[in-house]
Amino acid sequence: MDTRGVGRLIAVVLFIAVLVPGVLLARAWALAAGRRAVAAAAVEFATLTPEGTATLQRQAQHGRRVRALGWLLGLVGIVVSIVLFAEASVFLWAPALAVGLLVGVVLAEATRPRPRWKLSSPPRRPRFAEQVSLVLVWAMRAMVAAEVLVAVLMWREDNLPTSVGWVALVVPLLTWLLAEVALVRTVTRPLPAEGADVPVDEALRTWTAHLVTAATSVLALLPLGALLLAAGIDLGDRVTEGVDLVPVALVAGGFAGLAAGLAVGVFLLTWLRPVRSTDRALAG
Repeated sequence: MDTRGVGRLIAVVLFIAVLVPGVLLARAWALAAGRRAVAAAAVEFATLTPEGTATLQRQAQHGRRVRALGWLLGLVGIVVSIVLFAEASVFLWAPALAVGLLVGVVLAEATRPRPRWKLSSPPRRPRFAEQVSLVLVWAMRAMVAAEVLVAVLMWREDNLPTSVGWVALVVPLLTWLLAEVALVRTVTRPLPAEGADVPVDEALRTWTAHLVTAATSVLALLPLGALLLAAGIDLGDRVTEGVDLVPVALVAGGFAGLAAGLAVGVFLLTWLRPVRSTDRALAG
């Protein structure tokens, strides 16, 4: 029996199998677009109160200002990379800017001002599953945990420089904590008393939940994919007897992580446009 042929077949099947979770994640985000369309339509066709219109304007302005801070964080990251890595830092400029922008997105949602409309009495709060799919939220948490685990293991094996190890640990964890703060705020804030403000409130909650989930997922998937790819290439250089499927799985996982991160990033862009009303459109 040709063991090489069987080994290649197993490697191909394993490679495809590892790519499946990324495809399913992209499918889940594609389905989330329907939730966005429903929430946006409810706001567009609602007759808003003055408080609701003012809330939409204030929330859009807040998002723009804090995301601009994300640009600044990205520029600071570029300067730090230049100090640490000199000429080699040119390859880190785009990732540093992307990290700053994504952190800005999560920070904007975690610090959104509370609406000033009258709250329901007694307080009524929505269910978490009504705002965002639990599959997306738990997938985000699993991806952050996986990225931290892989970073720790590679750091312990001296496969990561100290500066890279700290970044790979601190950035995803900090972003995840901010995302959890934003998610908690979406379910603990009471519903508005006026029925006309309810569509605006639900849309804002939906936008926040999806924005922080997507941004945190991207900040976990891209580093995770890069780490797995580097580990697989490193293991692939060693000489072993028979068929070694570990490097194949790591490389496949790396490609899947990078592809899924880019796909979720595309869906994130569709959520960055603020909630709008047909009465008074807000600048994005």
